[in-house]
Amino acid sequence: MTAKTFDTIIIGAGQAGPPLAGRLTAAGMSVALIERKLVGGTCVNTGCMPTKAMVASAYAAHLARRAADYGVTLSGSVGVDYRAIKARKDKVSNDARGNLESWIAGMDHCTLYRGHARFVTANTVRVGDDLLTAEKIFLNTGGRASVPDLPGVNDISYLINSSMMDLDVLPRHLVVVGGSYVSLEFAQMFRRFGSEVTVIEKSPRLIAREDEDVSAAILSILENEGITVHLGADEIRFAKQGNEIAVTFTAGKAPAVGSHVLLAVGRTPNTDDLGLDKAGVEIDKRGFIVVDDQLRTSVPGIWAMGDCNGKGAFTHTSYNDYEIVAANLLDNDPRKVSDRIEAYALYTDPPLGRCGMTETAVRKSGRRALVGLRPMTRVGRAVEKGETQGFMKILVDADTKEILGCSVLGPGGDEAIHCVLDLMYAKAPVSTLARATHIHPNVSELLPTIAQELKPLA
Repeated sequence: MTAKTFDTIIIGAGQAGPPLAGRLTAAGMSVALIERKLVGGTCVNTGCMPTKAMVASAYAAHLARRAADYGVTLSGSVGVDYRAIKARKDKVSNDARGNLESWIAGMDHCTLYRGHARFVTANTVRVGDDLLTAEKIFLNTGGRASVPDLPGVNDISYLINSSMMDLDVLPRHLVVVGGSYVSLEFAQMFRRFGSEVTVIEKSPRLIAREDEDVSAAILSILENEGITVHLGADEIRFAKQGNEIAVTFTAGKAPAVGSHVLLAVGRTPNTDDLGLDKAGVEIDKRGFIVVDDQLRTSVPGIWAMGDCNGKGAFTHTSYNDYEIVAANLLDNDPRKVSDRIEAYALYTDPPLGRCGMTETAVRKSGRRALVGLRPMTRVGRAVEKGETQGFMKILVDADTKEILGCSVLGPGGDEAIHCVLDLMYAKAPVSTLARATHIHPNVSELLPTIAQELKPLA
C-alpha cells in the first residue's frame, strides 16, 4: 500500500471540489482530488447540463408543433429523433466533463485519484491501494436519487434521474412517481417528445414547497399539454403486467400502465459509505453532514460542501459553498452560509424563477406585508412571443419596504428573477426597483410596474 501526504484532500469532483482545488493549488498547497465516478458530479453528468439540453430539444419540438400560431407553415408532421436528442445531450455533457478534466490536469500540485475514498482516521483516507493523509479534508460527495420503499418496487425495472440519461428509446408511456422539480421537468419534456405521460403525486398539489397559486398554474400548464396528473395518491404499489408496469394507487382508481416508470421522490446524500464514523464526523438523522455557518464539520480540519451537507441542493449553492470555504481560508473574508438568499428555478416551460420567501412563509412570519401581482397576459413581451401562461409576484415588508421574495413563472422567468435577487442582496428597498427603467420590450420591464402597484397582503 502506498502512503502519501498532501496539504489538503478533496473528496468529490462535483461543483465545489475542482474550483477549490484550483484556489488551493494557486496558493501553493498540494491537493489530492478524489473522484469515484465522473468528474463534474451530478450537474455535468446527470443533472443540469444534460437535462437542460433535453429541455431545449423538447422546446424546439413544441414550438415546431405551434408553428401555425406564428404564421409559419411546415410540410408534414413534426417528428422527433430521440437517438439524435440523446446524442446531442451526451455531447453537451461529455464536452463539459472533458473541459473540466483538462483544467484539473493542468493544475500544478494537484493529483486526481480515481476511486472510492473512505476515512481511516480523521486525517487519513484510503483510495484503493493508496493511503492519503492531510491536515485539511473537504467533502464534496453530492447526493443520489432516493428509492422509496413501496410495495413491488424491487420487482420492476425502474428509472431514476441518472438512468433516464442512458435511455435510448422513447417510452410509449412514462409513469412518473413524484410531483416536484425533477419529475415535472422530465414529465413535460417526454410529453413533448411524444410519450404518453402520467404523474402520480402523494401530496394534494404539485411542488408543495411553492405557493398554491404557483402549484395550480403549473398543474394547468402540464394538463394543457396532455399530461395526466393524479394528486393525493396513496397506497402506491408496482407490479409487472406483461412487458409493462402497472402502478396502482388510491383505492378505486384505475392503475397507470406504463412502458417505463421514473421514480423522482427526492435525494439522499452520499455519506453512508465514507467511513465518517472512523473520522468522528457527525451526521443528522437524514444522513446529511452537520456543518456550521462556515461549513466546518464537527471535526476540526474537515469541511463539507454541496449536496452532502443539506444546506442546498443546487449547483449554485454548491459553488457558493466553495466560495465560502475559500474566502475564509485564503482571503480573510468571513463569508457564511446564512448570507445566502434562497433562490432557484424550475425548468419547465415556461420556467419558474424563485427567490426569498414564499407568500406562505411571509404569512407564517406574522409580519405586515405588501404584494404585487401581474399575469403574463398583461406582459407585452409574453404576448408578443405567444407565451402568456404564468404570472409574476413580489412580496414586500410593509414597514421596512424590504423585498421579501419573488416568483416569476413565465418566459424568461429563470433570468428575470435576478433583477429582484440582486436588489435583495444589496438590501435595497422596493422603491429602488419601482424607480428603475428597464428595457422595453422585456418580461422584466414589468417588475418596476408591479413594485409601484403593491397592495396589502390580505
